[in-house]
Amino acid sequence: MQKLLSVLAIILLGASLCFADGVAHDYASDVRLDMNSDTVKQVVTVRTFVDGDTTHFNVPQSISANGVLKARFIAINTPESTGKIEEYGKKASNFTRERLSQATSIIIESDDGQWNLDSTGGRHLVWVWYRTSESEPYRNLNIEILQNGLAIASSTANNRYGKVATAALNAAKEQKLNVFSGEKDPDFYYGQAVELTLKELRCNVEQYNGVKVAFEGVITLNDGSSVYLEEFDPETGLYYGISVFYGYGLNGKGLDILSVGNRSRIVGTVQYYEVGGVYQVSGLTYKQMKPKDPGNIQKISDGHEAAFVLTSPKDFASSKVTVETSDGIKEYDYAYLALDTSVEMHNLQVRGIYTTDDPTSSSYGAMTMTCSADGYDIVVRTAVLADGNRNLITKDAYLGKTINVRGIVDYYSDGYQVKVLSANDITIIE
Repeated sequence: MQKLLSVLAIILLGASLCFADGVAHDYASDVRLDMNSDTVKQVVTVRTFVDGDTTHFNVPQSISANGVLKARFIAINTPESTGKIEEYGKKASNFTRERLSQATSIIIESDDGQWNLDSTGGRHLVWVWYRTSESEPYRNLNIEILQNGLAIASSTANNRYGKVATAALNAAKEQKLNVFSGEKDPDFYYGQAVELTLKELRCNVEQYNGVKVAFEGVITLNDGSSVYLEEFDPETGLYYGISVFYGYGLNGKGLDILSVGNRSRIVGTVQYYEVGGVYQVSGLTYKQMKPKDPGNIQKISDGHEAAFVLTSPKDFASSKVTVETSDGIKEYDYAYLALDTSVEMHNLQVRGIYTTDDPTSSSYGAMTMTCSADGYDIVVRTAVLADGNRNLITKDAYLGKTINVRGIVDYYSDGYQVKVLSANDITIIE
């Protein structure tokens, strides 16, 4: 009798493991982290969650000069939730966040004896192992994502744990889990775009997270793969703005619509950009054969200019604004409502400058200026600046000087700052 009970207990325990998270077999437990293998390994902590298959980790400077390793998970390709929004992208992103947030220890592992870069040259390919208590073995997150049907294949068989990874992927397909289910993603917005103003979007942006929206605004600046839009609201007398990520999915007419100075209609999905800590709009499309398609971005007019609202350091640093929105009357920090809009600020005394000195960074040479004016501290962050002869402008040009600046209100490291993209937008007063 005792033997029979023991057998039943084992069967029940196995059943509870087999059907955890809706999967029929826990393939993530079929592999073990071998600390004595010839791969490179490192204990890490999370710096920034990006999406389902990408996370930035804190690492020693012996691995990365700036102490951050941008990791791309080996063998998996989860649906997008950053540059564009795809079905099950949010669920995959949340899955990775939840697992690693619960971890008491995280170890990343290379596929061979060195840290290898992905095809972009900016991210390292890694296996991610985690555990939630010191008494349990490490679990392989890459394979766990595969077995839950939250990723498609990405050289899944051609790696160190390829056999198990492929089995996990095939099992998810057979069980029709998540991306293989053929069912609609409950976290994906399938409806028509919600028409709104930039004021409504900025004041209630969290409510529109993951929602497809449509709005109009003047394109003020282009910052690589993003543009900034702003719109004046006569009721409050304020400008409201947002960053729009267009990535590499547009060309020709689509890119022309996003030219600086155009007033354009944007149709895209609101998303929280984890790396920057702000909301943006992405997932833009333009069908050239259907220019009047309501899902297209559209040019309304041209010849407009950025407002560059003259803003006092006091307002920027400490003022509050009360605004009536569709969700009631709310109070906001002035800088929060001005986020992503163009501003101008005068008589900033440059007290200190930090220069990005990582030669592998695209921001190598960019400056962060600590300024003071009227008793308030203001941070000015520049792009990599060059003079008329294309020579790099260094901190010696501005340190100890008084300057006027024009730029975009930005948010970084729990604080608001003025982001300057051109040397022409900094004027030395004395």
